[in-house]
Amino acid sequence: MRKEEPLQMRIGEAKQRDVGKKRARIGPEAMDFLKVTPGDIVEVMGSRTSCAVIWPVDEDEKFPDIIRVDGQTRKNVGASLNDIVKIRKVTSKIAKSVSLTPVNDSVTVDKEFTDFVKNRLKGLPITHGDEISVMILGNSMDFKITKTTPKGVVKIDRSTTLNISTETAVDRKVRVTYEEVGGLGEKVKAMREIVELPLRHPELFSRLGIEPHSGILLYGPPGCGKTLLAKVMASESEANMFPINGPEIMNKYYGETEAKLRDIFKEAKDNSPSIIFIDEIDAIAPKREEAYGDVEKRVVAQLLALMDGLNDRGNVIVLGATNRPDSVDPALRRPGRFDREFEISVPNEDGRIEILQIHTRGMPIDEDIDLKDLASELHGYTGADIKSLCREAAMKSIRRYLPEIDLETEKIPSEVLQSMKIKLIDFYDAMHEVVPTAMREVYVERPKVWWQDVGGLDEIKKSLTDNLILAMNEPGKFTKMGIKPPKGALIYGPPGCGKTLLGRALATETGANMILVRGPEILSKWVGESEKAVREIFRKAKASSPCVVIFDELDSLARSKSGEGGVGENILSQLLTEIEDGVSSRVVVIGITNRPDVVDNSLLRTGRLDLVLYVEPPDEKGRLEIIKILTKKMPLTSDVKLQEIAVATQNYTGADLAALCREAAVQAMQNNATKISSQDFANSLKHVRPSITKEVDQWYKSVKESISNVVPKTGDKTFYG
Repeated sequence: MRKEEPLQMRIGEAKQRDVGKKRARIGPEAMDFLKVTPGDIVEVMGSRTSCAVIWPVDEDEKFPDIIRVDGQTRKNVGASLNDIVKIRKVTSKIAKSVSLTPVNDSVTVDKEFTDFVKNRLKGLPITHGDEISVMILGNSMDFKITKTTPKGVVKIDRSTTLNISTETAVDRKVRVTYEEVGGLGEKVKAMREIVELPLRHPELFSRLGIEPHSGILLYGPPGCGKTLLAKVMASESEANMFPINGPEIMNKYYGETEAKLRDIFKEAKDNSPSIIFIDEIDAIAPKREEAYGDVEKRVVAQLLALMDGLNDRGNVIVLGATNRPDSVDPALRRPGRFDREFEISVPNEDGRIEILQIHTRGMPIDEDIDLKDLASELHGYTGADIKSLCREAAMKSIRRYLPEIDLETEKIPSEVLQSMKIKLIDFYDAMHEVVPTAMREVYVERPKVWWQDVGGLDEIKKSLTDNLILAMNEPGKFTKMGIKPPKGALIYGPPGCGKTLLGRALATETGANMILVRGPEILSKWVGESEKAVREIFRKAKASSPCVVIFDELDSLARSKSGEGGVGENILSQLLTEIEDGVSSRVVVIGITNRPDVVDNSLLRTGRLDLVLYVEPPDEKGRLEIIKILTKKMPLTSDVKLQEIAVATQNYTGADLAALCREAAVQAMQNNATKISSQDFANSLKHVRPSITKEVDQWYKSVKESISNVVPKTGDKTFYG
């Protein structure tokens, strides 16, 4: 094959770490075909031609025909995601002179600024007509390359003359790319098929003889990215966007509000392809039976009529966003109007890492900051919270540098600006200022605890594996035997024996999501609110299945019925109903309690919490396993005998052993020792006493007997602790 022969590849989304760096990642087969190595330059040809630096894809990449480039490179080649482009190897020349014009930003050009931009662009391949980004003090500034000498693909060098125009090239269409959205990968993928495909290729739907979707409703907590997602869809599909902010179109004169709505829909049709985005749709389309004013009812009726008339609307899609979906008129939420509904929920840990990468992209963060560790501590933070956190961390770092800065000077020296760094302590301080807005939401997590992190309890692990893990991963095995898989388990035992840890490990081993409900959290003084919270938990579990719902301190929600009524009995009834009707094989319920005697017996029958497991205090073998796990990362001297500690800690729970190891480490620190000795453990044994007394052990054994009598016997002994 000739060297010049181009290779056809499909455009894919870039990784966060490559944004703004003109990188193109391709697989090893494509690199062999093009005879390129990492660092070489290729020409990328779409509707226009640009260039990029070749980088290898990650090892786990599954699509060999994909070339991954960022949004700016996609714009430079005039192509979108999934479009076919041609690439071939090119040789770059050193540029003699390059002319740049700022896009949408006015700049003051002096020698220092020109040298700074030149330094940032050094070594990057560029072509005439490209747009290129330069990070200036944490903000991305775009420049258009208006002239290069010589022509073709060039690189800026020390000898290159750089000319920056003081005039501004105005780009009317502000481009927001998919790289600006973090933690919503699955939602973006689904919405691209529903929104971008019919807007860019309506002929596909005509050929299949179907109508594209009329509208999509995005709902979820504030600050999770609903509005941003709508902007990205409009930008990436190159559609015109017509935003409607609920309260803005309201008018006191009769019929004016409806006329405004009609005008917007007509304008969108005349300028199709278009996206009409209605933010806070609950404000203009509330439930008509609950609306007090006549205006609201007429607006809802007009909106219904306009969306029904979208058959002759041309190429227009309506996006609605709200954080109160139950307040929207139900007539809007049917196929033909809002065909699909997407829940944009609080990001999980992986999503938080992506969002942190986006917002720290231009920030001079210290090398010791591990974004993965930081993201794991931001439970309940939405995208807006994380953006605010990054800004607050930057403000904290400014306060640290203020004594060094002479605020009287007209301009702060570039050496001072270049030396500024944002440290981990700034982020921790900022966490005190920025409280997560979603802490009261039920949010779903993916736990990171495995069976090997749980010491002892082998029989219980086996019981959970044979029943619940098998039920979630291979429900067909139960069906073949003509039985239904178990729906859940009650795990009871003394405090500190690893009940919650077992629940988390179960979720990890199944690869499922996890919702951890701490009993008293969902109790409310308002009538019906607690029951609503229970319904919401199971709705979320089904939406994010496979999912393990863990009710910690179950006794606070499911006490035996006294016959006196009250909120406790209502919650129990709701819980029984949800487990009975709302749990599939992809959703498993785990109840955890150390007071099984007060839990209502109706929860323990077959079809609800089928498995009843007693987590007893660890025996000597179990204690040794727990101590090995706890001391895995601890620096121990050679005289520490873990077996002897296991023998000496009779009646200690897992929590007691954790306290013992911590106390030994504290003893060593007090003695300024670098390692923990057997003497430190001997001293800590005097301070940390076992929490299991003979009376406690006897009480739990008697409870175990009584529960075994309550639960109906079956042939499978694994159903009992």
